[in-house]
Amino acid sequence: MEKLTLVQLNRTKIRDSYWDRYIDLVKSTIIPYQWNILNDKIPGAQTSHGLMNFKIAAKRETGEFYGVVFQDTDVAKWLEAVALSLASHTDKDLENTADEVIDLIEAAQQPDGYINTYFTIKEPEKRWSNLEEGHELYTAGHLMEAAVAYYNATGKRKFLDCICKFADLICTVFSNENNKDGYPGHQEVEIGLVKLYEVTGNRTYLAQAKEFLERRGREPNYFLEEEKRPDYKRIFPEFENYLPLYSQSHKPVREQDTAEGHAVRAVYMYCAMADVAYEYQDKELLQVCENLWNDISYKKMYITGSIGSSGLLERFTTGYDLPNNRNYSETCASIGLALFGRRMAQITRDAKYMEVVERALYNTLLSGVAMDGQSFFYVNPLEVWPDNCMPRTSMEHVKPVRQKWFGVACCPPNIARTLASIGEYIYFYDKSSIWINLFISSETVVEIEGHPVHLSQKTAFPNDGKIEITIENEDEAEFELAIRIPEYVKEYGLILDGKAIYPEVQKGYAKVMISGKNPSLVYKFALVPRILRANPLVKEDVGKVAIMKGPVVYCLEEVDNGKNLPAIFLDPEQELQESYEENLLGGTTVIRTAGKKVMTDGWHSNELYKESDLTMESIPLMFVPYPYWGNRQTGEMLVWVKEFI
Repeated sequence: MEKLTLVQLNRTKIRDSYWDRYIDLVKSTIIPYQWNILNDKIPGAQTSHGLMNFKIAAKRETGEFYGVVFQDTDVAKWLEAVALSLASHTDKDLENTADEVIDLIEAAQQPDGYINTYFTIKEPEKRWSNLEEGHELYTAGHLMEAAVAYYNATGKRKFLDCICKFADLICTVFSNENNKDGYPGHQEVEIGLVKLYEVTGNRTYLAQAKEFLERRGREPNYFLEEEKRPDYKRIFPEFENYLPLYSQSHKPVREQDTAEGHAVRAVYMYCAMADVAYEYQDKELLQVCENLWNDISYKKMYITGSIGSSGLLERFTTGYDLPNNRNYSETCASIGLALFGRRMAQITRDAKYMEVVERALYNTLLSGVAMDGQSFFYVNPLEVWPDNCMPRTSMEHVKPVRQKWFGVACCPPNIARTLASIGEYIYFYDKSSIWINLFISSETVVEIEGHPVHLSQKTAFPNDGKIEITIENEDEAEFELAIRIPEYVKEYGLILDGKAIYPEVQKGYAKVMISGKNPSLVYKFALVPRILRANPLVKEDVGKVAIMKGPVVYCLEEVDNGKNLPAIFLDPEQELQESYEENLLGGTTVIRTAGKKVMTDGWHSNELYKESDLTMESIPLMFVPYPYWGNRQTGEMLVWVKEFI
């Protein structure tokens, strides 16, 4: 196995009509907004106390710890977003602010290297005593990822050295000599340890990541044994009667072939499994990753690329169980799925992974943040009726409006770091090839056998299916250009220097040999709205259709189509007419068609059921991109529409 390499963020510049509105928000709005959140300066938002916890742990302030046990991760992910932003855009003021936060983290670090404000402030005697719920290793993983990103962006070692000291402690505490059985309740440290290995070359970190994975699921179950200890103290009451399935510790990872339990934990673990499989050239473990991917993408994934069917414990359920109005579909889970898919695409060079990555990024990632960058969705349903999103019911996790912040706020900073890193998804390369995964107007520089190759894309995708690729190749290096042919593309044309070419397609990539100083390539395909149906085993969607254009899912909103959206029927034989509305939602393509709606005439408030004919009226319908829903006014939303036959 030879893995394709990500292009460094400072080598890719994005200027894209679709993505700029969000990527530009990271630096201008999202990072400053979340900085104010971490400092508790946003009126009406839930308290964060994130930075104050570090100040108290560093003895710069006095007070009590506030928040959930993993509150430090909000600060870590904010720092990672800052680092990824700095990799693309120099900003000395922002860098100085980040340096001050890093100084604060270092000051809060304990003499042995330990960093965790909850246990430092609140229960120092309970360190490492509750791996099931304590999230110490999860928090450590996000700190590791942030430190690596900051080092890569700035070259500064302080944060990296600080976190390496923490990692060294972890590798000692969880060595086979000191604790040969322990592993994290919430996976993430495994990803962080691999990243530390990649930047430092210290194989102890890689070996510890592998060891955590190999221990998981062994009998007796570590977490159930942990609960039996006389000094065990439960942190989360909802974990009473703990099920190992929830944390993917129900069986050894090599024996797992279905995605189970908490969706975010699962895909973070699968990311680490892919990393470890590659580093150890472990084909068996890589096959497990592929089996798990197939189970998700073939049976447990929404059309929007979101995962996690159950609001209870934020988890996967059984195959084809994909409810639309009470699903969880956590934003973080789709981000984790995209990270997993990107890794698998790098290793296998198979476009099927980037199909899902693209879907998750274009839909769930973007639905998770408002267009102003100042409110967020944690849960991403495919059907919303605001009236029944009631607290203390099975629907209380579904919010009909984006929130300023959350008590458990993993998603907003995760969105920030992902948007700041979009440049890492567009291109891969190796010593003799460049791979185009996503169609985003951008330019990049890649070294091919020591020769710099400048490549740019110009496109209006996903509104239009034309991609103009220009190449500056002064040294006339010969290389292979691999261009993804998405599953929604039925016919396409490739024109190299004015001549049509018909290259071989392998695993969803067209392979084009490039030579000469300034070759140009035009890639054209029809990008039109299409109607999709779900597998009939998806009981929720039998007799319903959804509309997509390219990777973008479309939805109905009450503001355009009136109330009671589930009463609408769509005739799939009707023409789907698209138009670009410059003044709507910052400029977007909408899709119009004709439909029918069940009339309420003849029904009275004292009639809940009665013998009655079905009466329908013809109505015009307007669909807007799912990622943009909820940006105008609060109201109903619907992706899957009943089919009129």
